[in-house]
Amino acid sequence: MKIILTQDVSGLGRKYDVKDVSDGYARNFLIARGLAELATEKRIKAAEAKKKQTEQLKEIDKDILEKNLTELEGIKVSVEEKANEKGHLFAGIHKEEISKILKEQKRLDIPADLIELEHPIKETGEHKIKASGKEFILEINAKKQ
Repeated sequence: MKIILTQDVSGLGRKYDVKDVSDGYARNFLIARGLAELATEKRIKAAEAKKKQTEQLKEIDKDILEKNLTELEGIKVSVEEKANEKGHLFAGIHKEEISKILKEQKRLDIPADLIELEHPIKETGEHKIKASGKEFILEINAKKQ
Protein backbone atom coordinates (compact mmCIF):
# COMPACT_ATOMS: atom_id res chain seq x y z
CA MET A 1 0.00 0.00 0.00
CA LYS A 2 1.28 3.46 -0.90
CA ILE A 3 1.24 6.02 1.90
CA ILE A 4 2.45 9.58 2.54
CA LEU A 5 4.13 10.19 5.87
CA THR A 6 2.62 13.09 7.84
CA GLN A 7 5.44 12.98 10.42
CA ASP A 8 9.01 11.68 10.61
CA VAL A 9 8.97 7.95 11.38
CA SER A 10 12.27 6.45 12.48
CA GLY A 11 13.33 3.54 10.34
CA LEU A 12 10.85 4.45 7.61
CA GLY A 13 11.25 8.04 6.39
CA ARG A 14 10.71 11.74 6.80
CA LYS A 15 7.60 13.88 6.64
CA TYR A 16 6.01 14.08 3.14
CA ASP A 17 7.91 10.99 1.88
CA VAL A 18 5.87 8.60 -0.27
CA LYS A 19 6.47 5.00 0.82
CA ASP A 20 5.24 1.56 -0.13
CA VAL A 21 4.50 -0.51 3.00
CA SER A 22 2.46 -3.59 3.84
CA ASP A 23 -1.30 -3.12 4.12
CA GLY A 24 -1.47 -4.18 7.78
CA TYR A 25 1.39 -1.88 8.85
CA ALA A 26 -0.20 1.03 7.02
CA ARG A 27 -3.78 0.54 8.30
CA ASN A 28 -3.13 -0.73 11.81
CA PHE A 29 -0.14 1.37 12.79
CA LEU A 30 0.74 4.32 10.56
CA ILE A 31 -2.70 5.59 9.53
CA ALA A 32 -4.32 4.65 12.86
CA ARG A 33 -1.77 6.77 14.76
CA GLY A 34 -1.86 9.71 12.36
CA LEU A 35 1.68 9.11 11.12
CA ALA A 36 0.62 8.64 7.51
CA GLU A 37 -2.26 9.01 5.07
CA LEU A 38 -3.33 7.01 2.05
CA ALA A 39 -1.50 8.16 -1.09
CA THR A 40 -3.62 9.41 -3.98
CA GLU A 41 -2.38 11.35 -7.02
CA LYS A 42 -3.72 14.61 -5.60
CA ARG A 43 -2.17 14.02 -2.16
CA ILE A 44 1.18 12.99 -3.68
CA LYS A 45 1.36 16.23 -5.68
CA ALA A 46 0.44 18.27 -2.60
CA ALA A 47 3.03 16.43 -0.48
CA GLU A 48 5.75 17.03 -3.08
CA ALA A 49 4.90 20.74 -3.16
CA LYS A 50 4.96 20.96 0.66
CA LYS A 51 8.26 19.07 0.78
CA LYS A 52 9.81 21.46 -1.76
CA GLN A 53 8.50 24.48 0.17
CA THR A 54 9.86 23.08 3.45
CA GLU A 55 13.30 22.54 1.88
CA GLN A 56 13.31 26.12 0.56
CA LEU A 57 12.41 27.47 4.01
CA LYS A 58 15.19 25.40 5.59
CA GLU A 59 17.66 26.83 3.05
CA ILE A 60 16.54 30.39 3.87
CA ASP A 61 16.86 29.68 7.62
CA LYS A 62 20.36 28.27 7.03
CA ASP A 63 21.40 31.42 5.12
CA ILE A 64 20.04 33.68 7.88
CA LEU A 65 21.84 31.64 10.54
CA GLU A 66 25.15 31.89 8.62
CA LYS A 67 24.67 35.67 8.33
CA ASN A 68 23.94 35.94 12.07
CA LEU A 69 27.01 33.86 12.91
CA THR A 70 29.17 36.10 10.71
CA GLU A 71 27.84 39.21 12.47
CA LEU A 72 28.51 37.56 15.83
CA GLU A 73 32.28 37.45 15.29
CA GLY A 74 34.08 39.82 17.66
CA ILE A 75 31.07 41.55 19.21
CA LYS A 76 30.76 42.34 22.90
CA VAL A 77 27.57 41.94 24.91
CA SER A 78 27.09 43.15 28.45
CA VAL A 79 24.68 41.93 31.08
CA GLU A 80 24.12 42.69 34.75
CA GLU A 81 23.45 39.85 37.17
CA LYS A 82 23.18 39.54 40.93
CA ALA A 83 26.52 38.64 42.48
CA ASN A 84 28.21 38.61 45.88
CA GLU A 85 31.15 40.82 46.90
CA LYS A 86 33.68 38.34 45.47
CA GLY A 87 32.09 38.39 42.01
CA HIS A 88 30.37 35.00 42.18
CA LEU A 89 26.95 34.97 40.54
CA PHE A 90 23.98 33.75 42.54
CA ALA A 91 22.66 31.96 39.44
CA GLY A 92 24.82 30.64 36.60
CA ILE A 93 24.30 31.85 33.04
CA HIS A 94 23.39 29.00 30.67
CA LYS A 95 23.41 28.67 26.87
CA GLU A 96 19.71 29.48 26.63
CA GLU A 97 20.17 32.75 28.52
CA ILE A 98 23.12 33.73 26.32
CA SER A 99 21.00 33.05 23.24
CA LYS A 100 18.23 35.25 24.68
CA ILE A 101 20.72 38.05 25.52
CA LEU A 102 22.08 38.00 21.94
CA LYS A 103 18.57 38.22 20.55
CA GLU A 104 17.56 41.10 22.83
CA GLN A 105 20.72 43.21 22.58
CA LYS A 106 22.08 42.52 19.09
CA ARG A 107 19.02 41.07 17.33
CA LEU A 108 20.97 37.95 16.44
CA ASP A 109 18.97 34.74 16.54
CA ILE A 110 21.53 32.09 17.53
CA PRO A 111 20.10 28.76 18.73
CA ALA A 112 21.32 27.71 22.18
CA ASP A 113 22.58 24.35 20.88
CA LEU A 114 25.17 26.15 18.70
CA ILE A 115 26.68 27.98 21.67
CA GLU A 116 29.74 26.14 22.97
CA LEU A 117 29.77 26.29 26.76
CA GLU A 118 31.25 23.56 28.95
CA HIS A 119 29.45 24.68 32.10
CA PRO A 120 27.32 27.64 33.20
CA ILE A 121 29.18 30.90 33.78
CA LYS A 122 29.25 31.72 37.51
CA GLU A 123 31.69 34.65 37.73
CA THR A 124 31.57 38.31 36.75
CA GLY A 125 34.03 39.67 34.18
CA GLU A 126 34.66 39.08 30.48
CA HIS A 127 34.18 35.61 29.05
CA LYS A 128 35.09 34.48 25.53
CA ILE A 129 32.30 32.34 24.13
CA LYS A 130 32.16 30.43 20.86
CA ALA A 131 29.15 29.69 18.71
CA SER A 132 29.87 27.42 15.73
CA GLY A 133 33.51 28.51 15.74
CA LYS A 134 32.74 32.25 15.88
CA GLU A 135 34.01 33.96 19.02
CA PHE A 136 32.40 36.81 20.94
CA ILE A 137 32.75 38.36 24.40
CA LEU A 138 30.14 38.25 27.13
CA GLU A 139 30.79 40.81 29.85
CA ILE A 140 29.04 40.14 33.13
CA ASN A 141 28.78 42.97 35.64
CA ALA A 142 27.47 42.78 39.20
CA LYS A 143 24.02 44.29 39.56
CA LYS A 144 23.82 47.15 42.04
CA GLN A 145 21.51 46.17 44.87
